[in-house]
Amino acid sequence: MGFSTDAIHAGQEPEEKTGSVIPPLFLTSTFKQDGIGDHRGYEYARTNNPTRETLEKNMAVLERGKYGVAFSSGMSAIDAVLRLVGPGDEVLVTRNVYGGTYRLFDNVLKTYGLTFKFVDTSDVKKVEAAVSPRSKMLFVETPTNPLLELADIKALSGLARDKKMSLVVDNTFMSPYLQNPLDLGADIVVHSTTKYINGHSDVVGGVVVTKDGDTDEKLRFLQNAVGAVPAPFDCWLVLRGIKTLAVRMKQHEENAGRLAPIVAALEPVKRVY
Repeated sequence: MGFSTDAIHAGQEPEEKTGSVIPPLFLTSTFKQDGIGDHRGYEYARTNNPTRETLEKNMAVLERGKYGVAFSSGMSAIDAVLRLVGPGDEVLVTRNVYGGTYRLFDNVLKTYGLTFKFVDTSDVKKVEAAVSPRSKMLFVETPTNPLLELADIKALSGLARDKKMSLVVDNTFMSPYLQNPLDLGADIVVHSTTKYINGHSDVVGGVVVTKDGDTDEKLRFLQNAVGAVPAPFDCWLVLRGIKTLAVRMKQHEENAGRLAPIVAALEPVKRVY
């Protein structure tokens, strides 16, 4: 199906009992078991929840991946991804990455033995020059928040493969409507669903999408073990927001296209990003 149709329907079959075309909101912490360990795919809401599962399937389709894992915030999603590397490993990071990401990397994860090297990911040669034998992951934010620096995901994916690094792309500022990093060779895509994905400023959330089953298994283990999961109602609200993602992004583009030249013509303005 096309993007707009997938945004409305992907992962969201009508509910069997009533035929409801909107996924039900499952506000429960536990699920009935027919015997010890004998359940219907759900037993405890931290481990799995049907409303959350619907969101995860929907985002996997929109990002052209196979697996989606939802988290309680974009930062908790990024934190889970960084747990795929370990003490002694080095991560190359976009130099003007989102402030919350920098704080997590430099103030928290660095104390657990990870090394972070902040580089200009808009220049592939500079990234290549920064690679060391300990480099295990390339974390790219494109466009960056807030300076809107761009990176060539396809070129960086080739470099990451050659250097045996995983490529993670924060796609928050483009959304899957405008950019699909997995199609360009990225291994993992992360989103703060708080931003364009939800689009209504009433939810904090995050999601990770990948095509690799082993990576998904590790992330899903972390999701359950750490417990940074979104509430079912938050998932339901994000699903509601996604239904208008395509029309909202079109309008954002049109508004920005009209506003930019007006601002650029103002005398005090030196540059418009």
